[in-house]
Amino acid sequence: MATQLLSAAECKNATSNGARIRKLHDGDGLYLWVYLDGRKYWRLRYWQADKEKSLSLGVYPKISLSDARKQCDELRKQLQANLDPSAERKAILLQQKLAHVNSFEAVALEWYNKQLHTWVPHHASDVKRRLESNIFPTLGKRPIDQISALELLETLRKIESRGAYDLAHRVLQVCGQVFRYGIATGRCSRNLSTDLRGALTPHVKQHQSAVRPEELPELLRAIAKYDETGDRQTRLALQLLAQTFVRTSELIGAEWVEFDLDHALWIIPAERMKMKTEHIVPLARQAITLLTELKQISRGSRFVFPGRNRDKPISNNTMLFALYRMGYKGKMTGHGFRAVASTILNETGFTPDAIERQLAHCERNEVRGAYNRAEYLPERKKMMQFWADHLDKLQAGADIIPLKTTA
Repeated sequence: MATQLLSAAECKNATSNGARIRKLHDGDGLYLWVYLDGRKYWRLRYWQADKEKSLSLGVYPKISLSDARKQCDELRKQLQANLDPSAERKAILLQQKLAHVNSFEAVALEWYNKQLHTWVPHHASDVKRRLESNIFPTLGKRPIDQISALELLETLRKIESRGAYDLAHRVLQVCGQVFRYGIATGRCSRNLSTDLRGALTPHVKQHQSAVRPEELPELLRAIAKYDETGDRQTRLALQLLAQTFVRTSELIGAEWVEFDLDHALWIIPAERMKMKTEHIVPLARQAITLLTELKQISRGSRFVFPGRNRDKPISNNTMLFALYRMGYKGKMTGHGFRAVASTILNETGFTPDAIERQLAHCERNEVRGAYNRAEYLPERKKMMQFWADHLDKLQAGADIIPLKTTA
């Protein structure tokens, strides 16, 4: 006797009739299980290798009677091909899970967290923002080993369409590092960034503005008179920046605990340096004088340059806007002091390695970087005093390029 098929109305109105579970048969092993509390589930009953098995097809009414029958038909085809529907489903779920774990976003975040301790906060923030804003929305959920070079290029083209050519190159560089990490951890086999070499619109790197050496004396004199239109602390900050030519962020975040004035040294801790390596700045006599004056006006703050809230340092724009007010907008930035110092010092007898070490340029070898933080220190001490003396002479009207000196 053939099994009478269920109707849509029967499914809707079915109850358990007091039983813990009532099983309504629809034929071909398809059942609607009705629970005492009113819940209803579709299940397929089947046999595999003479063993009875059961597979859930979903919740009623989210899965309708017709949907359940369609699922049943598809699963029956698997059985006819000697495939176990339960095993096939588990394989699909495992594949989906692996795809999520191996998605570009998952691999990128894993790589990001591995690198995080080596980066300064603002660089870490830049890297994550570039990924979240430009890559994750289109490629984040894709398995990293299934992304094609064309897909990556199309995503980068969207960045270029905004005119952000430099950003497109930076994002490609970050993606290249993610792909290299994916290769190293067995999630992909190709670094697509190498396939796209030369595919992006070339961009001209914009260097931060800096005055020419012959313009430095006038700038120094303008800074010396800044108290007339601006504040004393900003004038002292610009003068100390000129003398030490550290990065602007390193100067404004300076704390008094970093200074050993008795030995004329400023030791910037690794966590505040771009490449996470401690940096030593020998202090000239003029720098000591500036710091002594700054100590008197720092209002007991732990920062050398406290802002209006003495528990926080001045902003990144304080010195930049001061340069603007002096007429140097587009002509000079805080970073420009590093460029002009490098240009002039390389015309002296000091060794290029000592100059580079004092500029704290990137050290690619981490062990060498740790060893070299004090390298050339005697020469650097002499160089920093020479530089401070030369700035005084320039401000007073001496020649731009000093005579070569013996280091």
